[in-house]
Amino acid sequence: MTRPVAQPFTEFRARDRVRALLDPGTFREILDPFARVESPHLALQGIVPQGDDGAVIGRGTIDGVSAVVVALDGAFQGGGIGEVSGAKLASSLEQAVNDNRNGTPTRAVILLETGGIRLQEANLGLLAISEIHSAIVELRSFGPVVGVVVGTVGCFGGMGIAAGLTSHLIMTRGGRLSLNGPEVIETEAGIEELDSSDRAGIWAMIGGAQRVAIGQAETLVDDDADAVAAAVRDVYRTAPATAVPARSTRIAAGRRLLAAVDPTGRPTPTDIRNLSTGGSL
Repeated sequence: MTRPVAQPFTEFRARDRVRALLDPGTFREILDPFARVESPHLALQGIVPQGDDGAVIGRGTIDGVSAVVVALDGAFQGGGIGEVSGAKLASSLEQAVNDNRNGTPTRAVILLETGGIRLQEANLGLLAISEIHSAIVELRSFGPVVGVVVGTVGCFGGMGIAAGLTSHLIMTRGGRLSLNGPEVIETEAGIEELDSSDRAGIWAMIGGAQRVAIGQAETLVDDDADAVAAAVRDVYRTAPATAVPARSTRIAAGRRLLAAVDPTGRPTPTDIRNLSTGGSL
């Protein structure tokens, strides 16, 4: 018997990723490219805008339950958040909050392929990200909010904080998660601080396997569309009756980890793993 060929999730564009996570035949896009809701700021800076502004909002069902799946298109402006894309994400999550309040259980999944705010729309992007953060926190009171980081852009900046606010984060080994990206750190602090071309070192520090190992993500999956979809469904199928304290509320554990790290000693990824599991340097 021939084994089915795996479909790498990273090879899907944002729209196909959203469709892959919803029940077959239920995908309905809100403000698709034909709506032409584009950023009014990019053309003024010589950048060709995109009809969906790099954000795809899908409504449908997951295991028969109403769901919203939002995705950022890393191929457009590095998945950066601007006025329009940010408003699309924030409003879709806020609508999910309203649906839950009004008695329609609605699941929320966020596909994070983004460098953070779009520098051409920095202030507007920051405002939108703050609204996204607030919506995620409020949605958590109704059930798990699932984040997915698979690569190839990774998840950085203010949307790295959004990933940290989710109830359950799914990553592949190729996914990266951090506040500042390697290139930004090298540019600001110099190659002595971090060599952004050291791919093995970068993934060892902020890749999916490391984030899961140190408790900053919950599930490590293969880069396979079926595997990612199954992991999302498993979160909801196994969700406890009472909410597990969100990662972002474990403040004491975070403080203990920070207190144990000597910033002058350059701890290795293995050192951080040991500290995260109660060990010492």
